[in-house]
Amino acid sequence: MTVDPADRTRLFDLASVLLAYPDARLFSAADELRETVAAIAHPEVRDRMTGFLDWLLTTETLAVETHYVRTFDLRRRSGLYLTYYLHGDTRKRGIALLTLKQRYRAHGLRLAEGELPDLLPVVLEFAAAAGPGDGEAPLRQHRRGLELLRCALEEAGSPYRHVLDAVVAALPPLTPDDRAAVAALAVDGPPVESVGLAAYGADVDAIGFGPELNSGSCPSLESAP
Repeated sequence: MTVDPADRTRLFDLASVLLAYPDARLFSAADELRETVAAIAHPEVRDRMTGFLDWLLTTETLAVETHYVRTFDLRRRSGLYLTYYLHGDTRKRGIALLTLKQRYRAHGLRLAEGELPDLLPVVLEFAAAAGPGDGEAPLRQHRRGLELLRCALEEAGSPYRHVLDAVVAALPPLTPDDRAAVAALAVDGPPVESVGLAAYGADVDAIGFGPELNSGSCPSLESAP
């Protein structure tokens, strides 16, 4: 069942909010969040987002904040910066960031000071604002990175996996080539050309912060050629 444009707009706009740091403003908007999810017609997407909100809005605020930081800020393999998955720490990433910024500028989207254009909440905000075609192009371009992030969240058992499940459900499915590339990235990590940077996947788990991620492949990749 295809996710129609109206649902994709609602989903991407909502996901951009839910994948940002969970501050007091987010928790104070509980009723509005519920109403937005209820308005999504696609049953799978609505159920995924409902499942996430059930966790978000019934969990102690400090626990949510701590989980967010440990999940997205302290683990490179589940970071929210999409160009890293595709280009790693290479010069190509700088070019990709500039291209994204120019695309946003052409549509009137201005970034906050210090904000990188490949941050997933920003990419989702742009998709919701600019709509199908040019607006959703960055999500399609980084479909492999989104899948790798989704797998990392699933392996970690993070409730944020529900948001990523919903987002990828609204995008074109992975091709066999995509699955092979994601499987390779899961093993080898993105390309690296800079000296002195930590290897892909190295994070604070190695020094005892938070639950460790499983080393096994994401179930969706087990059938990859």
